[in-house]
Amino acid sequence: MRKVKVEEAIGLAIAHDMTEVNVDKKIKQVAFKKRHIIQAGDIEKLKSLGRENIFVFSEDEVEVHEDEAALIMAPLLAGENVVYDKEPREGKISFYAAIDGLFKLDADKIIAINRLGVPSLPTIHNNFVVKKGKQVAAFRIIPLTCKPEIVAECREILKQKRAGGQLQELPALAVKPFVKCKVALIVTGNEVYSGRIEDKFTAVIESKLKGFGVELLHKAILPDEPEKITEKITQFSQNVDFLILTGGTSVDPDDATKAAMRNAGVKLLQEGNPIQPGNNFTIGYLGQKPVCAVPAAALFFKITAFDIFLPRLVADDPITANELAALSIGGLCHFCEICRYPICPFGHSF
Repeated sequence: MRKVKVEEAIGLAIAHDMTEVNVDKKIKQVAFKKRHIIQAGDIEKLKSLGRENIFVFSEDEVEVHEDEAALIMAPLLAGENVVYDKEPREGKISFYAAIDGLFKLDADKIIAINRLGVPSLPTIHNNFVVKKGKQVAAFRIIPLTCKPEIVAECREILKQKRAGGQLQELPALAVKPFVKCKVALIVTGNEVYSGRIEDKFTAVIESKLKGFGVELLHKAILPDEPEKITEKITQFSQNVDFLILTGGTSVDPDDATKAAMRNAGVKLLQEGNPIQPGNNFTIGYLGQKPVCAVPAAALFFKITAFDIFLPRLVADDPITANELAALSIGGLCHFCEICRYPICPFGHSF
């Protein structure tokens, strides 16, 4: 690009989109698009935008224009079930969920690209539940042009070793679809089994599962007897995608629920998790099948650890012990008077 006085720019092509901002009229729009050939009648408009000088295309231009950089990077960043704008707007291309599902990102790659200083690649939080059409990220370079080396570095960041040791560019953004799950629910507790108190858990769990289109295939109410709970876990696990147990998930030494899970062969990631409310939500795996114990907190709070992990269970997205520990940051609910979850930081880590 080269810089020229507005009066001397007639007949030349504008090198970038020009934005018009009018706070009173609540306007923020493109006044002149890139490659617009400046006419004599455009001069006053350009000056009203505060332009005494403008940038036009130079014949010997060697840098990468903002639009070109966005068009190069968009298909490299967009992975499974992520779509993007066909054309940049003011140098920016936005990315959107192509389906309802769970948004996934590669944090290391996103951070590395932004550390270059020239690109801007903001995203929504990892593991965010999205609807089709939801914007999940945006890419642009901050200046109007950048050196070709910047684009090359971005591409290098996206490379990852595949089978056979070969390097391949792998996208940083994806949306995992929700699986049509079948689930079993086991409510435990002598007081519920005997009828002394009403079962409140089933309605709560069913409501949350319904929001994800999950089929509750089996349910049972059992006393606090580990042998019976273990037997039911083994039985129900044969034809469901994951299991949910409720009640008896305290830190008491005689916690029948977690003891039964272990006896059934469930490998617990850890006892409980760092998120509050819902510290005693415990998750483990019976082979590859998730088995989780939901504590009484789910009866008293609108959102708990169970709500944070449920979308990942429905998306068949394995959870690790390291992720449990990482969720300690952002894992303390603000207990807002009006809950706006998930549009809040609770339970969201990168």
